[in-house]
Amino acid sequence: MKGILKIYHPEETLKYNIKHTYCKAIYSNEKHFLEVEIVTDDSLDHVDDDSLHYNFPQIAFSVFDYLMEDGELSGKTVYLPDSEEEIYTQVELYDDEDAYLSDNELAFQENEDGELQLMWKGNIDDFYTASGEYIPFKLKCNFKSDEIVIEED
Repeated sequence: MKGILKIYHPEETLKYNIKHTYCKAIYSNEKHFLEVEIVTDDSLDHVDDDSLHYNFPQIAFSVFDYLMEDGELSGKTVYLPDSEEEIYTQVELYDDEDAYLSDNELAFQENEDGELQLMWKGNIDDFYTASGEYIPFKLKCNFKSDEIVIEED
């Protein structure tokens, strides 16, 4: 497992396992830009039958075009100031619903194995019940490279 996303809805805490992660500081036109993608697993084996989670079995969070000082991520905390003029985050719900993030704080550090990991906390609008309120979330994941096994004939 690459990590976990927890959304603290007032009715229940929703837990998503992370399936895919991607993170890079991209160098373009003499500037560094942060790019992150976190995709959850669509398995519902760990979810109760009457959970809000069943309506949204998979979510993807991403960060794009955020200007960084340099290309080093480890040890940095980034605050993403999303506004109506500038948007750096996106949520994909894999259906026709829209969701938005706010108050994003991304803390990058290396774990004991020297792999980059991310602690991302913020708020997401309540797309589960469409209450119009923002609800908190926390995400923890690593960016360990997947080992690709190629079997020879």
